[in-house]
Amino acid sequence: MVLLLKHNMPNPRMDMKKTAQAPSNIAFVKYWGKKDEKLRLPANANISMNLSNLNTVTTVEFDPSLKTDAVSITDNQEEKAISKVVRHLDRIRNVAHISLYAKVISRNNFPSSTGLSSSASSFAALTLAASCSAGLSLNEKELSIMARLGSGSACRSIPDGFTEWLEGEDTNSSYAVSLLPASHFDIVDIVAIVSNEKKEIPTTEGHALAQTSPFYQTRLTHIKSKIIQCKKFLHKKNFTALGELIEKEALEMHAIMITSSPPLIYWLPTTVSLMKQVQTWRKTGLECYFTINTGQDIHIICRSKDKERVKEKLQSIKEVKRIIVNIASKGAHLISDHLF
Repeated sequence: MVLLLKHNMPNPRMDMKKTAQAPSNIAFVKYWGKKDEKLRLPANANISMNLSNLNTVTTVEFDPSLKTDAVSITDNQEEKAISKVVRHLDRIRNVAHISLYAKVISRNNFPSSTGLSSSASSFAALTLAASCSAGLSLNEKELSIMARLGSGSACRSIPDGFTEWLEGEDTNSSYAVSLLPASHFDIVDIVAIVSNEKKEIPTTEGHALAQTSPFYQTRLTHIKSKIIQCKKFLHKKNFTALGELIEKEALEMHAIMITSSPPLIYWLPTTVSLMKQVQTWRKTGLECYFTINTGQDIHIICRSKDKERVKEKLQSIKEVKRIIVNIASKGAHLISDHLF
């Protein structure tokens, strides 16, 4: 697992505090299953949109006075979550050739472990903040590769706007690139949070079940043509064709989950109800489409002109606990407001 970073020399000043903000993202063409678990290589390329109002802010400072890493994560002080952060710091320490411990504080503005890709924004922010604090000057590709090693979909939160994660064949060929800037398409992603409960089966464990589905190989056979179609619809701003593809793709991915052994069902009754309501709204003239990640919360894709109508529909549903409206956003970036 060697990154091509030979030209990047660590900054001798190791007392810099750095803070990064990174968006979560929603995949239009998804991936389910991995070619390599250790390297987090996806079974297929995938396309996503960075989300403006689902983000993580992380401050990192490597400090000679620390005797161990000090990590604080929003609403999650579980040993497993902390150890993942420490392992990622170790990767960055290895590249930067340093042995200093770090203080890390990370805060999400949305629920984690509910299928809203909190690990994507979290590890993208951690990668940028920690690498800069360690004195590294990684380019976008290198940051994306490093973020992927922490959490696969985090690589998509590094570039701006609409992105593609190239599946690659090794660690240096699997990373995300920006397909189109955030301003290209005025589509809106409205998240309907139906539960704040953490999902029972983490995404990583779910990926390991993908190949047990009898339909898994069939999905992979058609995924490349779907990628080509999705790119074309995005470039041409063909909202109807894109929406139809997005909705069918979400159902197809969850069909793989449902038919795995053992079956993996992330949906709650309200999730299914909202899916059906979105289809009903569309029949009555409100064009919108749903997609779902590996959780219970639902994303509704619409055009900006229909944003308020969709919000009003969701506000009338008592089971919807929170509504978050997103447009396409830039990727991970440094900010000056530190958390400590």
